[in-house]
Amino acid sequence: MLQTTIRQFASKPTSLRNIALVLSGCGVYDGSEIHEVSACLVHLSRHSASVHIFAPDAPQKHVINHLTGETMSETRNVLIESARIARGGQNISSLDKLQANQFQAIVLPGGFGAAKNLSTFAFNGDQMSVDSRLTHILKDFLHSRKPIGMCCISPVIAAKLIPGVKITLGKMKNLNENEAKNVFPYSGAVLSARQMGAETQECDINEICVDEQHRIVTTPAFMKNASFHEVFDGVGLMIEKVIQMIGTK
Repeated sequence: MLQTTIRQFASKPTSLRNIALVLSGCGVYDGSEIHEVSACLVHLSRHSASVHIFAPDAPQKHVINHLTGETMSETRNVLIESARIARGGQNISSLDKLQANQFQAIVLPGGFGAAKNLSTFAFNGDQMSVDSRLTHILKDFLHSRKPIGMCCISPVIAAKLIPGVKITLGKMKNLNENEAKNVFPYSGAVLSARQMGAETQECDINEICVDEQHRIVTTPAFMKNASFHEVFDGVGLMIEKVIQMIGTK
């Protein structure tokens, strides 16, 4: 039986590969994209990384019925929902407990929660704001020159916070109307990232974008309507590069 090991967070680092993973709920339409999170955890486990998960202890912006796509008249907590993926409370903490000096890298999977609960991109586009706690944390990693991995829609957070950052949100160039709608359905995010000052790189599902200056690694993941194994492999390339960057400057 394949077992993904998620070690409990300790007050002092116990591994040269201590990685923080930031979630935004549970479910693609109102939280973290579960398959992207799982891919991150499996690949980090294969690299013998010690992982601890964090999420905001705050209400979700809204709750989506994933069967119908409709908004539901209930409230849920981002941290509690994220704990579903973390396999219980012993593996997850509130985002305000995350200290950059305890970790060698940070990873943010995608899902609409990154655009709704970690930021307001889903509602405000290039006029978005980013959760203040996450802003502080990412700036600490940036200033410490510790690697940051992001996939799917989460790189728009870097676009907002880091002037001139180089990221990928998939492909937009040379797409006909059918491809834009069916292959890269969220390609409009590329324009928003550019309006925020980011340099966007055209990448397919099996490619990564590496910003060596800011030490940020991004990959499209489910920005493309791709097969599960393609997303899994693309996330693996992102994680592998993040791991390679640890300990280098």
